[in-house]
Amino acid sequence: MSQVSPSSAAPDDDAIRRAKAEIESIVRQISELSRQDVSPDVYYEEFLNKVVSALQAPGGAIWTVSETGQMQLGYQINLRQTGLAENPIAQEQHGRLLHRVLSAPVGPGFKEGLVAPPRSGFSAEGEVIDSASAEHLPANATDFLLVLAPVHNDQGAQGIVEVFQRPGARPAVQQGYLNFLLQVCQLAGDYLRGRRLAHLADKQGLWDQLESFTRLAHDRLDVKQSAFTIANEGRRLIGADRVTVAVGHGGRLKIQAISGQDVFDTRSNVSTLLTKVARAAAKTREDVWYTGDTSKLAPQVEKAIDAYVDESQTKAMAILPLVDRRGVDPEATEEDLRKGGRREGEVIGALIVEQMVDNRIADGFTQRVDVVRTHSETALGNALEHEGLFLMPVWKALGKSTWMFRRHTLPKTVLVTGLIVGAIAAALLVQKDFLIEGDGKLRPQDVANVFTEIEGTVDELHVTDDSLVEKGEVLVELKNIDLGKDLERTRGELNAANREYLEIDRQLTSQRSENLTPEERSQKQARRATLYEQLIASKAELALLEKKQQLLSVLSPMTGQVITSRVEERLENRPVNRGQVLMEIADPKGNWIVEVEMPDKRLGHITKAINDSPDKSVDVDFLLATTTDKTFTGKLTEKNIAASAEVRGDEGNTVLLTVEFDQSEFREAILDPKVGAEVKARVHCGRASIAYAYLHDLVDFIRMKVLFRL
Repeated sequence: MSQVSPSSAAPDDDAIRRAKAEIESIVRQISELSRQDVSPDVYYEEFLNKVVSALQAPGGAIWTVSETGQMQLGYQINLRQTGLAENPIAQEQHGRLLHRVLSAPVGPGFKEGLVAPPRSGFSAEGEVIDSASAEHLPANATDFLLVLAPVHNDQGAQGIVEVFQRPGARPAVQQGYLNFLLQVCQLAGDYLRGRRLAHLADKQGLWDQLESFTRLAHDRLDVKQSAFTIANEGRRLIGADRVTVAVGHGGRLKIQAISGQDVFDTRSNVSTLLTKVARAAAKTREDVWYTGDTSKLAPQVEKAIDAYVDESQTKAMAILPLVDRRGVDPEATEEDLRKGGRREGEVIGALIVEQMVDNRIADGFTQRVDVVRTHSETALGNALEHEGLFLMPVWKALGKSTWMFRRHTLPKTVLVTGLIVGAIAAALLVQKDFLIEGDGKLRPQDVANVFTEIEGTVDELHVTDDSLVEKGEVLVELKNIDLGKDLERTRGELNAANREYLEIDRQLTSQRSENLTPEERSQKQARRATLYEQLIASKAELALLEKKQQLLSVLSPMTGQVITSRVEERLENRPVNRGQVLMEIADPKGNWIVEVEMPDKRLGHITKAINDSPDKSVDVDFLLATTTDKTFTGKLTEKNIAASAEVRGDEGNTVLLTVEFDQSEFREAILDPKVGAEVKARVHCGRASIAYAYLHDLVDFIRMKVLFRL
């Protein structure tokens, strides 16, 4: 704005008429502005600019009243041109002038506002005097005509609007300035009144939220429920994007609740890193406020927050340790400490408040966080103490069960109790068949494994699945390249040694042998003896190799049927080792048996039943998975119980039981039995109470794992 001297010419009549013509437009604009929800800084700026523009004044100022009653500058235009900043005495005079306007009575018969001529003062009676003699009185020590009007709301004067106008205007024009200023100040008062009502409404809503949060947070003495309430209700009260509650003792905090999530994965990267943040902050026992810079934080906290922010993209967060402050006296003496007193509370958790979008802290944010934190400390402290009471689940159950003994429910309680007691008595006294169950398989009684006696590679397979074979029939032919090479080498060595032996023997027995010197004869006889021993060894080795070659043809050990599935897929062109089982041969036309894999922990009941039986056997009922409409019965004797237990499948240690049964009945019902068909078997072990018959595994477990150790 250009510099304007107060000594400039007074505004002419045309300017005044133009100003009056713009009054209604300016008033409408200010009225609309006063109804908008804008901050005071924005409102004061637009308001004063419109007022100064309407009055064509060089400048102006808005003065507000602080909570302590002090005057403070809200907004100004060209205030420095008044010269008040360089003159302390003028400032004091101007301040008294403002207070005069602010404290002036309001109502009928009282004049609001003030027009102060340049270099003038006001006596105690309100008369205009020379400003030079008004050093301790309200005065206008500037060269401007000051037009001042108060701003009122329902609580009284809240500020003053001051306009710096050029001097020289007629009294009627000056009164027009004041009337306009009083009119727009009423609109400013409407703005302050509306803002106060909105603030009261927000405050009432906040109090309602706080009351709801307080009631819900202290409603239950359950740690998990309290944590969920604090996280969800606290988020609404604070206005944050997410609130997390961690609970624990001694710094070993665990995430108990995250706002907006009924269930969360504690092993996820975000939960794991957030747990580390809570634990690091809890160890320092200090509040941590992060808004993007971690350089001033403790090293362990800085490291944890950096890792978490990289994963979660959080913009701002507060990690506040929750401390159990009950019974804490910061000024406790050593004597108080010996009696159980405490100077500082134990960290029982952490409240984590996060902003995902903006890292700016809103007005009242920290105050609401502190409120939530205070109530969280009390609620979680009470819940942890309550859950830590000895046998608390038992006391809770007993407390909830008192309704059963009230007047209206007592007959039902007696009836239900009688039924339960009767059922327990029946379960302990009534006898039933004691059956031990086990899983098994069906197989022919005569089964033989076909295995190799030499290493080799399957060269030719003469059987397929379910092939019928005779005893001694060739099933598989193997090839062994090394064995063939050894045969050729041994035969060659044998032939060479035999030819040399015959040649030396002919030389020693022919008529020409007389021509040999004694030394030559002795050498040839020694060589012949050596060759003879070599021939014997080579023949023995050749016989052994030929026997091994015969073993390359794997023969059937019995007449029967191949019961191994996918024989070609398992053996064709495959290398095999010595002793490896190639397939199984069984006689499906002969007798069949059931092999039951019985857990060794149940074998005692079976052995006892066999010993107590007159014929030293027990009945076994079994059902085939391939034929579920027929139950068969067999016999089990002690000789059909395997001598040792082995680990088989998921059952662990099991003992193999061989069950024999009536073959004629079996053949009539099962025309084509399948080898390896699944069997469910029940061994009859006499009679026992209903409870023991169904719960014998539990009884045995208690005897072994509990009573035995006592």
